[in-house]
Amino acid sequence: MEFRQLRYFCAVADEGNLTRAAEWLGLRSPSLSQQIRSLERELGAPLFERSAAGMALTAAGEALLPEARAALAAAERGARAVASAVVDVRPLTVGVPPGVPPDLPERLRTAARDLGAEVVFEDVATDGQLPRLRAGGLDFGVLALPVDGTGLDVRTVRDEPLGVLMTRGHPLAALDGIGWADLEGQELLWFPRELASGYHDAVLAACRAAGWRPALRTATARRAITRAELASGDPVVALRPRWDAAGEPGLAWRPLTAEGAPRLRYGLARPGDAPHPLLPGLARHLAR
Repeated sequence: MEFRQLRYFCAVADEGNLTRAAEWLGLRSPSLSQQIRSLERELGAPLFERSAAGMALTAAGEALLPEARAALAAAERGARAVASAVVDVRPLTVGVPPGVPPDLPERLRTAARDLGAEVVFEDVATDGQLPRLRAGGLDFGVLALPVDGTGLDVRTVRDEPLGVLMTRGHPLAALDGIGWADLEGQELLWFPRELASGYHDAVLAACRAAGWRPALRTATARRAITRAELASGDPVVALRPRWDAAGEPGLAWRPLTAEGAPRLRYGLARPGDAPHPLLPGLARHLAR
């Protein structure tokens, strides 16, 4: 019996639904189901009753759940004890790209303090972080995904849909939701490719696959510049998450209600050949 299997078991028990548990864990449903069945075979008893309504614990599952939680809690306490013993006295240097959710750096700092560490942030674009992470110039990095993860341990910590950001006076702001066809004729306010090439290309590929091939208006991800460009009076929109409109009275955000709508995902990365005891705990805190 592995700690990983116990974590998967507890996630399914908490969610009562295999699909939701798989999404939370960042796994495919068939892979999670296979792990649960493997644990059941090892223990010699079914742990869940499966039905169209979801996954309900059997008597055996009810008996295992508190023991599994206790084992996982003990393992985390052990990891924290090791972290306290081996983490450098110096603060951990964390790369943070422009345009991250405003709450993410503070949540990362709080999570690190909970685990007995301090952090300092460096403003570094995703693509600029990759060679520094591999060379040990950064302890951790917050990356806009996807990236070439060669030599890195990357844990997804944020995943949210992109919508359409525009001024409140923009004609599309009158819609409750926006489809791909509604965007025809609009310029796309987009960032330079060298900042996060994987994310840059993935979103544009989704636009092209849906039939929208917008002219690009290149600008940085700084909010003041985004606001000024969108307020230019030209037919221009941005693709951003909902939180980017928060606290901006002149801007409106509408969901992109279309098949194949792209998403924004962030990962917490650490050099893969030098595992750090804080990485799992930090990733768990940020993904909540």
